[in-house]
Amino acid sequence: MSTNSRSLLSIEATAATLEKLINALSNYQKYTILTFIDISLFLTSIIAAIGFEWGFGAIPIGMWHLGKFIVLEIAIKIGLFWAFRIYQQVSRYIDGEFIFTIAKAVVASYLAIAVIANWFITPEIPASVLINDGMLTLILVIAFRLSVRLTMGKMRQIDAIGKNSCGVVIYGAGSAGCILAQALAGENSKRLIGFVDDSPYLQGRNIQGIRVYAPGELLKLKSISGFEEILLAMPLLDGERKRDILAKLQVLGVPIKTVPSMTEILSGHVSIGKVRELAIEDLLGREPIAARPELLQHDITDRVVLVTGGGGSIGSELCRQIAKQHPKMLIIYELHELAIYQIGMELDENYPHLHKVACLGSVTDERVLTRILTKYGVQTIYHAAAYKHVPTVEENPVAGILNNINGTLTAAKCAIECGVNKFVLISTDKAVRPTNIMGATKRVAELVLQGLADLPTHNTCFTMVRFGNVLGSSGSVVPRFREQIANGKSLTVTHADITRYFMTIPEAATLVIQAGAMAQGGEVFLLDMGEPVKIYDLAIQMIRLHGMEPHQDVSIEIVGLRPGEKIYEELLIDCNAAVPTGHPKIFCAREAKLSWNELSPQLTNLLNAATECQVTECVSALNLLVPEYQPMGQYAKVKFEALAV
Repeated sequence: MSTNSRSLLSIEATAATLEKLINALSNYQKYTILTFIDISLFLTSIIAAIGFEWGFGAIPIGMWHLGKFIVLEIAIKIGLFWAFRIYQQVSRYIDGEFIFTIAKAVVASYLAIAVIANWFITPEIPASVLINDGMLTLILVIAFRLSVRLTMGKMRQIDAIGKNSCGVVIYGAGSAGCILAQALAGENSKRLIGFVDDSPYLQGRNIQGIRVYAPGELLKLKSISGFEEILLAMPLLDGERKRDILAKLQVLGVPIKTVPSMTEILSGHVSIGKVRELAIEDLLGREPIAARPELLQHDITDRVVLVTGGGGSIGSELCRQIAKQHPKMLIIYELHELAIYQIGMELDENYPHLHKVACLGSVTDERVLTRILTKYGVQTIYHAAAYKHVPTVEENPVAGILNNINGTLTAAKCAIECGVNKFVLISTDKAVRPTNIMGATKRVAELVLQGLADLPTHNTCFTMVRFGNVLGSSGSVVPRFREQIANGKSLTVTHADITRYFMTIPEAATLVIQAGAMAQGGEVFLLDMGEPVKIYDLAIQMIRLHGMEPHQDVSIEIVGLRPGEKIYEELLIDCNAAVPTGHPKIFCAREAKLSWNELSPQLTNLLNAATECQVTECVSALNLLVPEYQPMGQYAKVKFEALAV
């Protein structure tokens, strides 16, 4: 073993021993030790102040009675330090607020000592002695505690090296980065190497004894220190800025983690120090637009609200958002037992005062749905129940038609019969010029509500909200990529040019509620989905987020379009039909529609064919209802034969 290795082991052993000794002390023992240390610091400061005034070897004979004053002064300082709870503070976590508390205690002791010195002790003690004493006390006390903090930090770093801890760099030397650094100080599993910040003012300086580097120095720092993670401590950054930073960090080949977003922090559920994996949602998410409270509350607050498909990705998020608006009652209507149980348990934990009811049932069951709407006096329905996965519905067209079309028709008719005030359908961009059964069924569901909205025989307001993919929904591309990376598999992309619109689930649910509140009846609302994203680029970003290199550590395979899948998605049939609303993220379009008298007999034919499992007749009926439907694969022949006839 080399001399350097033996020295390092000796230092590590010493650091570990000191750490154990300190941890073995009780709080009372630590307070006592700190008190005696402060007594020595106070004695040093007053002797120095007296020496500065008269010279250390020439104190006037008449001032030798100062011994009583020194004892009294030290007693006052110790008493005030205990009163200000200075000794209850953990030295390794000293911050600006604690330094301010020390300053207040020193100033208070200075005032008390000045009064006592001038009233009860003669001859008069010069003010310069008291001022110098106060300043020296403040400097010595703060310097000692800072040195303790730095020493403890170095000890932990040395001990962490010996335990093969993970070296990390914090990107962002602002307040969030400093809080994160303090949180890491209590963890042996991570060893802070340095800060990184874009600000030239901070670069090259030390924060909490840790150097701040420029982003351009990271590659050199990695070669020297071998750090293994980057922690992004900039919760106010938007997706575009995070993408820019990620592009700079790609060459490092290390995983990137992040502190929660400001929205998550303000919710009270997490703190800045709670580091998590940097998800693709952080990069694709847009800067959130402040929700309009009056729109969120309009159809929910003090009302009885029912969510169909309340256990699904969108439905469960709608339930969360609804719970925040204090409904009179929330009814979760869901076919799957586990899904309804999970969202029910979550709501019980986070909203203990919420009055909710969990109801198992299908949207195609008219009797069950009518009984629930009548029993609870439902006023608002958010209809999220649907089969939404394109390949699955393509292989099971009858089930898709019965659930998506007949389910919507049944729920809408029940709403009319039971006097529901508002009915909001969750639609999809795949309903625009659909090439698959799922998209065609959702377009017919829109036609159903458009037709019913124009009937003068009821007072239910029907409306639809259409948007694209939501990040993290069950079966969507992001969770699939994440699972493939975790299992060491190749990422599968259907086409090199395939693009999709993306939106986070919370943003989508919030906008759905606000759009529904603006409805007058029959509108198709569109959500601003931002810029479309190439799925191939998404795969590359996700690989790099995990600290790996595409095509080297993880390959990407092009597997071909699935049945019914389009390369590009759209939000409008007629691109000139969208008009702005009072919300910058919501637009309104009055798409082409059929009157109820035209629609009803065609619906009957379609649903009869579905009931009889006549797939060819179902596809033909969908073609008649949705002329822009362009079926693919095995169903394209049905369209061709229908046109030939």
